[in-house]
This record gives sequence, C-alpha cells and structure tokens, in this order.
Amino acid sequence: MSPPREHDPADAPPSLPDLFARTVARYPDRRAVSDRDTVLTYRELDRRADAVAALLTGRGIGPGDRVGVHTSRSVDVFTALLGVLKAGAAYVAVDDRYPDSRRDLMLTVSGAAAVLTRADWAPRLAGLAVPVVPLPAEYGTVPASAFRPAPEDAAGVLFTSGSTGTPKAIVLEHRNLVAFALNRALAPLTEEDRVGQISSLSFDLFHYEIWNTFAAGAEVVVLPPVPELLDAGFGAELARLRVTAMLVPTMVVNHVATEHPDAFAPLRILQVAGDVILPAACRNILGGGFTGTLHNLYGPAESTTACTAHRVTARDAEGDAIPIGRPLDGVTAHVFTDGRPAGPGETGELLIGGAQLARGYLDAPELTAERFVDDPYGTGIGRVYRTGDLVRLRADGVLDYVGRADNQCKIRGFRVEPGEVERLMRTLPGVRDAVVVPEGEGTDRMLVAFVAGDGPLDEAGVREAAEKELPFFMVPGSLVILPEIPANHHGKRDVAALLGLLAERRRARAGEQRALSPTERYLTGLWEELLAETGIGSADHFFERGGNSLLAFRMKMRIARDLGADISHRAVLDHPVLADLARAVDTAHAPAPQR
Repeated sequence: MSPPREHDPADAPPSLPDLFARTVARYPDRRAVSDRDTVLTYRELDRRADAVAALLTGRGIGPGDRVGVHTSRSVDVFTALLGVLKAGAAYVAVDDRYPDSRRDLMLTVSGAAAVLTRADWAPRLAGLAVPVVPLPAEYGTVPASAFRPAPEDAAGVLFTSGSTGTPKAIVLEHRNLVAFALNRALAPLTEEDRVGQISSLSFDLFHYEIWNTFAAGAEVVVLPPVPELLDAGFGAELARLRVTAMLVPTMVVNHVATEHPDAFAPLRILQVAGDVILPAACRNILGGGFTGTLHNLYGPAESTTACTAHRVTARDAEGDAIPIGRPLDGVTAHVFTDGRPAGPGETGELLIGGAQLARGYLDAPELTAERFVDDPYGTGIGRVYRTGDLVRLRADGVLDYVGRADNQCKIRGFRVEPGEVERLMRTLPGVRDAVVVPEGEGTDRMLVAFVAGDGPLDEAGVREAAEKELPFFMVPGSLVILPEIPANHHGKRDVAALLGLLAERRRARAGEQRALSPTERYLTGLWEELLAETGIGSADHFFERGGNSLLAFRMKMRIARDLGADISHRAVLDHPVLADLARAVDTAHAPAPQR
C-alpha cells in the first residue's frame, strides 16, 4: 500500500475560473492560446469567455446545467469551455471527428441544456432536442462574470466506454481538476512553456493541455491533427512552433519513436499516457537527440487524467516494462489481493482515492456504487475507485502495471469495452448478431468483429455503416461475415472457434494471391511486421487489416529507408490496397526521364 505524497491544498483556488483568474491577474498580456490563425492573450481570452458566459446566462443557463461544446480545434474551444464554467455550468466537450451518432448520444445522455458550436455548424444540430447556441462572430466587452463555482460543483462530463452498450458519463468536479492542474508531483511547467495540444477534446489527456497550462501561465499551442504532423515532419513542426512540453497519447509515441527517434527532441518535457509505453520506444527517445525529461503517466479518467507518474530513465528502458510509478500528490494507491493488502512483489487490483477522484457516473447510482466504494475491505482506506487494473507493488514503492482484471482493453490508446461495440454493431442495418474480440498485443491491438446477418451482408457496407456510427477507435480493424455465430458445448459463443475461422480465412486468402512483384513482396513482409499478421496478399487493404495512420507513417519511413522511394505520407494513406501502393512506390522510385 502506497501512502499519499504530501499535498497542501490551502493555496489552491476553489474552482477552475478562480484558477484562471489568478493567472490572468499575474500574466494578463502573455499569450494564452494560439492556433493557425489566432493568438489570444490571457486578458483577451478572459474577455471572450465572459462574453460566452453572458450569452449562456442570458438564455437561463447556470449552475447545475450541462452545456455541450462542439466546435473545430481552435482557440474557440478554450473560449467556449471557460465561458461555460464562468456561467456556473459544466461542459461536455464533443470532438469534431466523432460521427454524428456519437455526438448526438453524448449530448442526449449528458442532458445538455444547450450546445455551443460554430455558427455555420448550427444546421448540423437542428434535429436534436437541444438548444443550439452559435459562438459569436465578434466578441464585445461585457461585465466580468461574478459567479464562482464551489469546489464540489460539476466542472465537466467525460465519456468513456461502457459495458452496458451506453458510454459511461464521468462527472468531474472543480476540485478534481484543480488538484490535477496544480499537482506538484508532475513535471512543473513555467510561464515560458508552449504546450502542444494534440489530444482529442473528448479524451482525458486534454485536461492537462488546458488546465495545467493555464495554471502555469504558459501557452497552449493548438497543433494540426496527427496525420498532418506526420506528413510535415513531427519534430520539424514542434521545432517550428517552438513547442516545449506535451502530454502525448502512448500510441503516438510508440509509433513515432520507432521510426523517428528524434521527433520529440525539441521538447523540454515529454509525458506519455493512455496505454502501455514500450521500452523500445523509450530507448529510442532517450538514446537520441532528446535532452528533456520523459515521464510515464497512468490513470483512468475517473482519476482525472493521471494518478501516478514515473520519470523514465535509461535503466528503466532496458527492462521489459516501464513502471507507472508512484501516486501523485493527494492521491492514494492501494493494491489488494484476496481481500487483503498486497505485499511487495504481489499482484493485485489497484484502488485509488484522494482529491482527484471523480464524483461518479452521471445518472447511474448503481454503477457508481459498484465502482466508487467506501472502504471495501474495512481497512480504513476511505472512498476509492476500483480500477479493474492489476498492478504489482515493488519493494521501493513503485508500481508496475500488469494488465486488466476484466474484459476491457485499450485500442489506439482509448479504453474500450468490446461488449459496447458488439451492441452497437448489432444495431447496423441487416446485422443480427456480432461478437467483438481484441486481437494482437500492445499498441498494435485491434478489434475483430464477427458478424451474422438476417440475409447476405456486404463487408464493405457493414464497415461503412460502422464508421458512421462509431468513433474511429471503436471501428473493428477486421470484419468476418458469417451465416451464424458458432456456439460451444455450453451453449455460449465460441470465441476460440471464431479466432480459428479468422486464421483459416487469412490463410485461404493468402493462397489465392497472384504472383507478386518485387515491391509487392517487400510490402507484404513489411505489412506482416507492422500489422503482426501473416498471409498478407496483394489485394489486402491496409486499414481493413488493422492499420492506422501511425502505422502508415512508420511504413512511409521504412519504404524511404529500404527502397529509397520518396513517397509522401498522404500517398501512403491514399493507396491502402497493397498492389496499388506497390505501383505508387515504383512510380516514386522510378528515375526522372532524361531530357
């Protein structure tokens, strides 16, 4: 059992608007946030947020309400979030990359009293029974908001995957986010830092990018989407934008560091969270041009982004796993096995408590009571959250992550319940039944969906329907169409038989392939390595076999290194079928015609 670090909340502001106001008073004319087109100082951002707050309060929105924020990645996001909080409401940030069905579900389940959006996006939301409030085109001067939320008031509602088929809505209070934003156990930011904003607005890592940055008086730099960063040169863009600190999804770090170890060299602080960081990725980063500090963070969204941290050393990177470290300030971490505290070296479930522990799940008292429990083993540990994660407590008090105690898994850095994906797949046109299982290991893990229909199903049609209904990280990487879902002798769905069918299908497809060209042979080997698959053929589709934009970036780097072909990241994305990509590589590799 790890004791909490010393934490003195006496000087902590009671709410996020108070935290922001303190920084505005200290650094009014420093840059607060910037995107491709706009730079706002803290004073300017404060004035705009007051205008949004006045807009909302004029519509009767205030304490106890929840407001959706659905706009493009820009300075407007920060204006809207602060405006919601200054009005006394809680925000529900909806990533603009989510499909309409996911967006609508989040706004409906959260009980949003209104949704802030771009004026030209208002028609997209017209069908919802939620009032749409367009963000102003011009921000006038209005009286500063006088309302200040209490520490226990709701600040935000964050959605994560749920086993019941409906995503869980986590309610985070002001005191939770303030405790994380000011946590002294994290690598300290200064007012000179420029923090790269790369995460999904609906992902818990975004809390660090906004509130920890504002707490320090630093600048948030809204970065282009990851595919654009990769195409432009990840490290070159960070250097050009003078980014000094980031909290990067683990998936991105694992892939980028494999092919471009110096991509993070411009950073003073690199923090990683969301999944299991690979020791090889850490070795590449620490052994290259990176001279800053590398930190591995761990924590479910119910703990406000992260509850433990570990500074990664070269010695750590030589091991078989990177520790998740020690509890942050004000966080308690307890490891239990068989109803008793686990001793050093023993594996048990991690229970976390303290100032960052969320209120619970919105309108789900039974689920909240199941996961947020008060002293479950009668040892005096107080209110804790049962993470479902298995960890091992080392003799020096450092925690090692072991795995999940239930069926949840991480896909592309996001926590996913396969049961939720199954339920949503069954709602697709013509689909009668579906089984979804994770396949592969680590960063390259993907979902495989076995689907049975009422009649003939078209794989491409099912995939297209899934992409319209599911967030990108929940769309299965592979689809297998079956007449029926097989059952075992217990009458349960036979997952082992399904995985056997998948392997058999891939072997059959591999045997049907025509003779391959030299470039195709090279690409089949490369795909098999990157996708951790066998039986790749010329007709295979990179993304249907479990690929993603980060693996495509690694493929581009390898093609350039091994074949000397100058092919762009965009060209790789635009040619997902192996035979088509081979022709594009051959064209890029061909010598220029003589004049």
